[in-house]
Amino acid sequence: MKYFDLMDSACKNEGLFFDEKRYNKFIKYKELIQEWNEKINLTAITDDEGIIKKHFIDSIKIFRFDFLKNAKNIIDIGTGAGFPGIPIKIINESIDVVLLDSLNKRINFLNEVINKLELQNIRTIHGRAEDFSKKIEYRQKFDIATSRAVANMTVLSEFCMPYVNIGGYFIALKGPSIEEEILEAKNAIGTLGGKLEDIIKVEIEESDLKHNLVIVKKIKETPKQFPRKAGTVTKRPLK
Repeated sequence: MKYFDLMDSACKNEGLFFDEKRYNKFIKYKELIQEWNEKINLTAITDDEGIIKKHFIDSIKIFRFDFLKNAKNIIDIGTGAGFPGIPIKIINESIDVVLLDSLNKRINFLNEVINKLELQNIRTIHGRAEDFSKKIEYRQKFDIATSRAVANMTVLSEFCMPYVNIGGYFIALKGPSIEEEILEAKNAIGTLGGKLEDIIKVEIEESDLKHNLVIVKKIKETPKQFPRKAGTVTKRPLK
């Protein structure tokens, strides 16, 4: 139980319940990351402490935005090794989670995690964000779309905002320096039906890591022409 107290403290600081059952799921998840990372490139962070602080606790910090605690469903765009979607699911078992990623090898890994951790009401989608938000069963159907992907806010907004229902939120997990990125994205966020509501600063326990949650509220429908076709979003970002 080496890291239990650290994770328990991180959860308590966000008003979350943590117990041995959840802790054991996180440890199994960590072991699966380390095992699969020898076969496919999931993360450059492979040591126990790094995974727990930089992936697990960093993902848990999304709960600082209180709306998430009562959200019915969430889609994690470009989820990679499952961040923040799987930690969200472990902490809040009642929320429905969809994990979307474009690389099939990662989807196979995520399905293994879901199976081994016996997680319920969570599923994966193999595909591009631009394609699935055009489908009626996904478009504007989620209380929250989130992403911890490395793309800038302008690009991420076009990927994520079409999935969010009106009154819901897009939450981007970003690093410490985002002011310029936010300024550049403001027009695009408005065009896509959103409004920047808040930037929540978060700190990772027992580390110098400081990150931000960028909170965008969906206030009107995303116009039908968005997202644009695959490749265009990143090559010609909205102005």
